[in-house]
Amino acid sequence: MGSGDVDTGEQSEVSGQRLARPEAWKAHVTLAVGLALCAVAFWFEIGRALGGNALSWAYVFEWPLLGIFSVYMWWQVIHPRDQRHHDPPPSIAPEFEGMLAAWELHQAQLRMSQETSRNDGESS
Repeated sequence: MGSGDVDTGEQSEVSGQRLARPEAWKAHVTLAVGLALCAVAFWFEIGRALGGNALSWAYVFEWPLLGIFSVYMWWQVIHPRDQRHHDPPPSIAPEFEGMLAAWELHQAQLRMSQETSRNDGESS
């Protein structure tokens, strides 16, 4: 940003940058509510499990895992990766350039011979 630019908090959705402030706050609030629900559900299930309900032990471990997953997804939403920019394919090593050119020439010759044999078969 230049010296006269003002940060409005809005970023381009296409650029893969962080979310604008209203969308980021919505994600933060959703995460906070989700984590609060996971904590309450964990507390409820641990009480039931300690009270003798064997099935509740599965939920005792499930709710914290769900909370961890929600933090991971929140991070992915807040910091999206730009899917359009991929690394360029690796370049071929100089010692193999001749082999690549020969292979491409061979492929072109095969295509031409296949087209010729198709044309000969159609005209018979």
